[in-house]
Parts: sequence; structure tokens; C-alpha cells
Amino acid sequence: MMVERESLGEHLRRARLRRFVGRSGEVELLRHAVHSLTTEGSADGGIPEPFRVLFLHGPGGVGKSSLLDLFADAAESEAVRVVRIDARLITPTRAAVLGALDNRLEDRLDDGLDVHGPPVLLVDTFELLEPLEDWVRAELVPSLPGDTLVVLAGRRPPGARWLADPAWRDLLRVVCLRNLTPDDTRSYLAIEGIEPHLHERLQLLSHGHPLTLSLLVDAVRRRGDRAVFASLLDVPDLVGTLLTNIVDAAPSPLHRSALEAAAYARFTTEELLRAVFDAGDAAGELFAWLRGLPFVEEGPYGLYPHDLVRDLLDVDLRWRDRHSYTQLHRRIRNEVIAQAEHAGEADRRQRVADLMFLARTHPPMARYFERFDMGVDRIDNVQPADREPILEMTRRHQGPEQAELVDFWLGRQPAGFRVFRGPEREVAGYAGRLALHEATAADLDHDPGTRAMWAYAQRHGPPRPGEQVLASRFFVDAEYGHGPSASLGLMTVWFVEDLVGQHGWAWDFIGTYEDEQPWAPVMDYIDFGRAREADFEIGRRRYVVFAHDWRRAGLREWLDRTAEGELGLPTAPPHPHSPELVLSQPEFATAVRAALRDLHTPAALRRNPLLRSRLVRDQAGGREPAAALEQLITEAAATLSADPREQGLFDVVNRTFLRPAPTQEQAAEMLHLSFSTYRRHRDRAVGRIVEWLWRRELHGAET
Repeated sequence: MMVERESLGEHLRRARLRRFVGRSGEVELLRHAVHSLTTEGSADGGIPEPFRVLFLHGPGGVGKSSLLDLFADAAESEAVRVVRIDARLITPTRAAVLGALDNRLEDRLDDGLDVHGPPVLLVDTFELLEPLEDWVRAELVPSLPGDTLVVLAGRRPPGARWLADPAWRDLLRVVCLRNLTPDDTRSYLAIEGIEPHLHERLQLLSHGHPLTLSLLVDAVRRRGDRAVFASLLDVPDLVGTLLTNIVDAAPSPLHRSALEAAAYARFTTEELLRAVFDAGDAAGELFAWLRGLPFVEEGPYGLYPHDLVRDLLDVDLRWRDRHSYTQLHRRIRNEVIAQAEHAGEADRRQRVADLMFLARTHPPMARYFERFDMGVDRIDNVQPADREPILEMTRRHQGPEQAELVDFWLGRQPAGFRVFRGPEREVAGYAGRLALHEATAADLDHDPGTRAMWAYAQRHGPPRPGEQVLASRFFVDAEYGHGPSASLGLMTVWFVEDLVGQHGWAWDFIGTYEDEQPWAPVMDYIDFGRAREADFEIGRRRYVVFAHDWRRAGLREWLDRTAEGELGLPTAPPHPHSPELVLSQPEFATAVRAALRDLHTPAALRRNPLLRSRLVRDQAGGREPAAALEQLITEAAATLSADPREQGLFDVVNRTFLRPAPTQEQAAEMLHLSFSTYRRHRDRAVGRIVEWLWRRELHGAET
């Protein structure tokens, strides 16, 4: 008796099915539709399952062909005829499509299979038949028997005419195929025999994209124990393969640049494209092209590509053209910062989230972005019902002593706290930023943390009148504590939002963490230096403190430094108390008088302590500090002439300091003043100049 051997094709089919995971909803949808075709309709002749065309769409490599394999198997298990066409194997003409249909029907009959009932028509890579899409919709499909089930699978969704025709609404079902869920990804990796300790990393790198998973599995097998991938940069050959499969060729270099910008920015709008590329009217065309790509989706704030496409384009450009990558980063970042600076209160948080998104690939930040959630609507003020959940998670992660202090400060400064809501609006985490300059001495002394940080500020640069001292004193995520979490991302957005709107800040402390080592690279990136003298203990837990003095390195310097860090460029280590000076008001006034006296003596002016002040640093903008100081003094003097009542004071300053006479006695004669009157005017004018410059030192340029 001859044993019938399994064909190679059957062996391949079973291997594919064995590796198939997920898609339970799509598979059940088709099984139900096929089953409906083989059962009798209702008494009035109706069909139990209304749709007759299933349109699957999704980016390349997402698993459309594998799903069609499973569909074919499901249909054949119901003894239903299956006709399958791959558009890659035919030319996009009506005759070729009709010929392929005839041939496939004949093949099924020649196979002698025991099949009956209505056919199921599966069309793969339908995007290649898009020139015929109107014909397929208007003529081919309507010409098929009424009990035929048609499945079209392509990269792009159906054209607008499918959806515009009311008759198709009952007969058409559209399904967008997404990446695998984390659970399905782990199931696939287990089937492939991948060690469990690699599952999370491969899930993060692939975002559940089936083709990427398959290629990563192959890379793991080739590298063995060396298969520890920090990023897709570790497998550049894989990046090239995936770009070919996922990203269609752009019609021009500008289109490719627009795609790379869309991958880098959190959301892409015509406004962003116009600003980044100086595109003018072309921005609309670029935006429309991006909008039509199969892996680009629309959100309330603009377009955004699938996460895997973001990663691939980012890695490819960084590896292929570092200079273009740097330029793109800077142009997008500058535009986002400009939007954040000009945004109103209602919109600023979204713009800050856009800015923070640009740091996602920076190595120290990358691991903290793994669970980042930019759903900024989840940042909320503390409500009375939130108090107990906040205290409970604090007790669980940090102990009862810390919880008692949280309760204390919630009573003293409730406006300094934010909660981060979960999907059901529950408290998923919280943070507390305290205004130490507003607290009483007794309140500061009650908490070892605030006591230590306030003392540090007093030793290394006491706040001057009107200056603020802020302290990030509390942070906990309900599930992850201090680890990477959605709460950590939302806390960062809140922090930067506060920073962008700051006014009159002096010291800023971060004293929420117990471990220095994992947070040191992040603190270096945000220019917060280690302030060991401010460390403190709560309930036998030691908290480490980092600090930044905004008078010595302001917002613009901070933005520039973090931009360099995101690009991997070297930056100086952060210094919480750098060589720049924070002068008291009497010291400041003495320095201004010296600057006036030395205005025409460059060597002496370059020794003036004001050159190391925030006032001059803000004015310099990269110029020589002495020149910036000279300009400031000129501006201050000019304010005296703006008021007709002060014109005499400006004349005294002009002849004494700006365009000085050989001696002050001669200056008095030129101004027709007695020397005693001249000295009174001079001292009064100098006092006005000191006052104007002091306001600039404390509060920045007046608007």
C-alpha cells in the first residue's frame, strides 16, 4: 500500500499556521462570514451576515498575507471554494485580472477537491491594482455571484468612492490591521524558541510588527548570546530591509525629508512643514502626500506615523546622514519651542509635550520613554477624593513617614501638587513641587527635605527679593514607584510646562529619588548638578538631591544644552553653583558704579563682576560680555531721556560717563551747573540706572 506523502506546499502551509498568533477578531469575523454563506438565509431571503466585501489594509510587513493564508484555511475547512490572486504576479489591467480569475477557478476544479457552495475570493497586495480600483468596485465585484465573499488586502484603505456610495455601506466592512499586542508578541517569540529574557526588548524594538519580529528572531539566532540589541542601530541590515517593505519610495527628496520630519515630530501639520522646510505653498502638497500614506494616521493635533516607521526613519537618517539629521532636529525643535513660547495657557501643555517628545531617542532618556504617555489631559489638580489614594501609594512605596509629610504639604500647598489619571480617571500617580520661598520657617523645619534644600540655597546663593525657590519634593507612580511609567512622562511635561512659563526663578531642586546612579545621566541631560549637602533622610530612607540655579544658567541656555544632549554632542557637566555670580543688591550697585567709571577702560571693564551675572549673560547672546554690559548701561541711561522731567539727569550721565568731559568740574561747567548741584544730579542719575539694571537682573527684560 502506497503512503501518500505530504507536499512541500502543505508542509509550508502548516509551518505558517503554527507560527500564526493573534488576529482573533479578524479570524472570527471571516469564519462567521464564511459560515453564513453556507447556511440558509432568513425566511424573507435575507442573508444573516450582511457584508460581502472585507477590505483589509495596513502597512507592509504587518501580516496581511499571513492573515489571508489563515482565511484560506478557514474557508477550506468549511469546504468552500477559495480563489486567491496575488497582484504582484499580474499586470494591472482588466484582461490580466479576468484571466487570473479564470485560471484560478480552473485550477480549483482540476485539483478535484470536494468543495461546494459559494466562492471566497482573496486578493493580496491590492494596492498594485489601484489604477483599476474604480473598475473593481463598479464592475468586477458587482458581476460576481451574489453569494461570493471578497477579501481585498492592501496597504492603503479603500478609496473615497467606496465609502461615498450609500449602497456599499451595508456590503463593505473595512478593517485596519494593526501590530500584534504585547501578549501575542510574546506568544510568537515563545513559539520561535526565543529566551524569555529577550522578549521585552524585542517587543519594544519591533512594536509588535510581525515582519520586524521575524527579522529580529533571525538576528538573534545568528548572533546567539551576543544578541542584546540596545536599538535598531545594532542591526542596520534589518533597518534597510524594513524600510524597503514598509516605506514606499518618495516622489522627490523634499517628500522624503517631509516623511523624516513627520517621523521626528510628535505631530505634523502644514504649519510645521512650512516653517521647517520654508516650503511655502508646497507645504499643502507635502501634507496631502503624507496624509495618504498607509502607515500615517490622523490625530487632533496633526499627522503621525506608526511607531515602528518612526524608529526606522530615525535610525536610518541618523546612520546615513548625521549632518542632515542634526539640521532636521534643530529646525523642528526651534519651531516647537517658538510655538510653546507663544502658546496660550490652554495650548502650552500640548506644545511642551511636543518638545519633550523630541528627547525620546536620547540614550539616558530612552529607557524612561518606554512607558511614557503624552496624554496630557490626564494631568489634573488634586481633588479631595484623591488624598487617600495619594497617601496609600506613598506608604506602600516610601513608608509612613514620607506619607505623613505628603499629607502635611497637601494641607500647606495644595496648588503645588498634580495627580496623573489612569484610563478610568483613577489616581495612577502624583507629584509635588513646593514653593520654598512661600513657606514659613516652621513649615520648612518640619520637613527634613525642605529644611535641607532651603539651607543649601542659603549657603550657595540666597534668593534675592522677588526670586523664587522651587523643590520637586514628591513623586510616586502607583504601580512602578520611581521607575519608568506613564506618570513619569506626565510629571516631566508638567515640569517643563512650568519651566517655560517661569518668571523670577532662582533655585530649583529635585529631591524625589533614593538612588543616585540611575538618575544621574538624566539629571546631567537636564543640567541639574548633584547637591550632596542637601541630601536628607526620611524613615531610614536616604533621598538624593540635584539642583539648578536659573540665575546662572537660564531658560535659553537650558534649551540649547538639552538640544546638544539630544544630538549626542558633548556638554559640560552641570554645576548647581557655577562660577557665575549672584550678587546682593549692595554688591550689584557697587559693580554698576564701577562699570560706569570704567566704561572707556576696556581692561578694567572686563574685570567687572557684572560680566558673570545673569543680567549680562541674558543680554550677550553669544557676544563679548563687556560689549553686552556697555550696551545695557547705554540702554539704562537712555531711559532717563525718555521722560522730559529727567532730561537733565541724562545730560549729566552723558557728559560724565557716556561722552565724558576731561574732569567732572568741566562737565559741571559745560552743563551750566554748580558743582554741588551737578553731584546731586549725578548721584540721582546713577541711582536710577542701578534701579533699572537691578530690575532687569531680577526679572529679565521688561515687555
